[in-house]
Amino acid sequence: MARKAAVTPVLSPSGEASLAMLAGVGPAVAAKLQARGLATLQDLWLHLPLRYEDRTRLTRIEDLRNGVPAQVEVRVVAVERGMRYRPMLKVAVEDEGQGTLVLRFFHFRQQQVGQFAVGNRLRCFGTPKPGHLGLEIVHPSYQVLGRNDDPELGDRLDPVYPTVEGVGPMTMRKLIGQALDRLPEESTLELLPSGWLDGLGLPSLRSALLTVHRPPPDADLAALAAGTHPAQRRLAMEELLAHHLSLRRQRIALQAHHAPPLAGPGKLAKALLKQLPFALTGAQARVFKQIREDLARPSPMLRLVQGDVGSGKTVVAALAAMLAVEQGKQVALAAPTELLAEQHLNNLRGWLEPLGVRIAWLAGKVTGKARAKVMEQVANGEAQVVVGTHALMQEAVVFQDLALAIVDEQHRFGVHQRLALRDKGAGGNSVPHQLVMTATPIPRTLAMSEYADLDVSAIDELPPGRTPVQTVALNNDRRPELIERIALACQEGRQVYWVCTLIEESEELDATPAQATYESLQALLPGVRVGLVHGRLKAAEKLATMVAFKAGEIDLLVATTVIEVGVDVPNASLMVIENAERLGLAQLHQLRGRVGRGSAVSRCVLLYQAPLSQMARERLQTMRETNDGFVIAEKDLELRGPGELLGTRQTGLAGFRIADLARDAGLLPGVHDLAERLLAQQPALADRVVQRWIGTAVRYASA
Repeated sequence: MARKAAVTPVLSPSGEASLAMLAGVGPAVAAKLQARGLATLQDLWLHLPLRYEDRTRLTRIEDLRNGVPAQVEVRVVAVERGMRYRPMLKVAVEDEGQGTLVLRFFHFRQQQVGQFAVGNRLRCFGTPKPGHLGLEIVHPSYQVLGRNDDPELGDRLDPVYPTVEGVGPMTMRKLIGQALDRLPEESTLELLPSGWLDGLGLPSLRSALLTVHRPPPDADLAALAAGTHPAQRRLAMEELLAHHLSLRRQRIALQAHHAPPLAGPGKLAKALLKQLPFALTGAQARVFKQIREDLARPSPMLRLVQGDVGSGKTVVAALAAMLAVEQGKQVALAAPTELLAEQHLNNLRGWLEPLGVRIAWLAGKVTGKARAKVMEQVANGEAQVVVGTHALMQEAVVFQDLALAIVDEQHRFGVHQRLALRDKGAGGNSVPHQLVMTATPIPRTLAMSEYADLDVSAIDELPPGRTPVQTVALNNDRRPELIERIALACQEGRQVYWVCTLIEESEELDATPAQATYESLQALLPGVRVGLVHGRLKAAEKLATMVAFKAGEIDLLVATTVIEVGVDVPNASLMVIENAERLGLAQLHQLRGRVGRGSAVSRCVLLYQAPLSQMARERLQTMRETNDGFVIAEKDLELRGPGELLGTRQTGLAGFRIADLARDAGLLPGVHDLAERLLAQQPALADRVVQRWIGTAVRYASA
């Protein structure tokens, strides 16, 4: 009988096989595995151990060390059942060296009690900890040995896998063992040319998988625990490569579209520069030159401009907008909040209207006839620069000829909103150029991996005259001193932010709620005008309070972290961040950036609750030592990983299965070079690498 044609393999001919083919996987177990994202043999191959247990040797009780897992062979000398607070079973054991140890069980069955008859021999594995009677092991794994049994020790380290609800660890180990027995030969499994791997000093994929799942007794346990073993680095490298290729392919696909070239003399941009009351910094001039070169091409620009708070990104965006307006095209600038959008609107009106540029405002609060009029101006081209919020991205908003879309703090927009703005070009195969701005400095590591679909520019220089914010960390016990300092600042005509991390009391977190802080400060500072803003207020209420603060009608603003982005109040010179130990470095830095925007010396007080964890201590120390957002971003990546820094960029890239951007940063240059070589020389192979690790999931990285 003729054989059926084989389906084009993804990882290998067997990699996509269902787990139902494994012994012990019925419908119930399959459903539990599926709930954890484990559906194929390939999924089990890439379900890596969390840690390893060394059962290849026995340790004498006298040589046991607190907190170090070990295996012992012992004899039961006493058993005691208790019922103090809950059922408990204590088993006293000793080994041939007369060392004694207690095995303690809180969850046990009657059948187990019978296994611990005095005189029985056991082989136990667990982590010793100090107890009332010396060292003890709570819930060890154990094996009952016959009187003359002397089973062989293991010949490799035992992997411990992430738990899957409803599937026991022993079952999981057996299933992965079956999956590994079906691992194809090298020639079938390996996608990367062997010469390229040799250049990186890494093993083949098959060798790496077998080493990680079945490490030999002499394997470097410390390297495996740290994730730096060559086998783990091989897997991380290919995962990073797949994600990099995915982003680069998206960029290549976007480049296939047409965008209106915006080359010209730049008369409007020159006129804007001439009337500005300040000169561009070297960094601003450099980034504008990069943008201008991009815009002159007939393919879409996709550039991310990152710069610290106050570095002057908006001016650079305005200059780019002038290049489009000069060519008779339209520009859209979208910001995530009305407050930030209105701030951009006011800046652009001040800079551009004297040049005769027509600016329109389209936000949620623009309604009725006013909204209809703006929509008409956008549609007929009368509005040359349109500023707004997510309202710009609604389907009803039609541009006559949109050539440049500027998105501020893009990670705060939903994916489909960003795609909607990109799709508002002139129709057909033409898309607008895209300029993305963020005040969250991005470490070079992240820029090389997560933003491989973008050209990245950095405005890494603050305008002259800006004084660095002085930062101190203060124990909450010294709160009364701080309140006296606030009273003094307000008497001097300065304004103050007091940032709380929660809105109301929580049973889980002992964090002071904004409402209670607001009421307390009102009582303690009777001569001070106190305002309150938090995320649960209606947008109009939040905006009214912020406008009053900016106008100097409020002295002290109690707020949650909603003020993290976009508020510009030059008279505010003191920032208090309560429960600062609960926030990450990137967020602390963004909040601190709300002060220091005027000429007065500004201070940021990090109010914390003792005792501090080691990570919290490092964060506060970093904040005290530097105002450089790029230094802070690198430290934040080191401490917390990429997820926090990327926010809700929604590419899914921060959720690596194996790779860790902070740990594996050294692989990225090689990954970048390998990706470019694959795309240029073997694009079909590049597709297979992406398919192996990412599959056909929709990618939004270039949205």
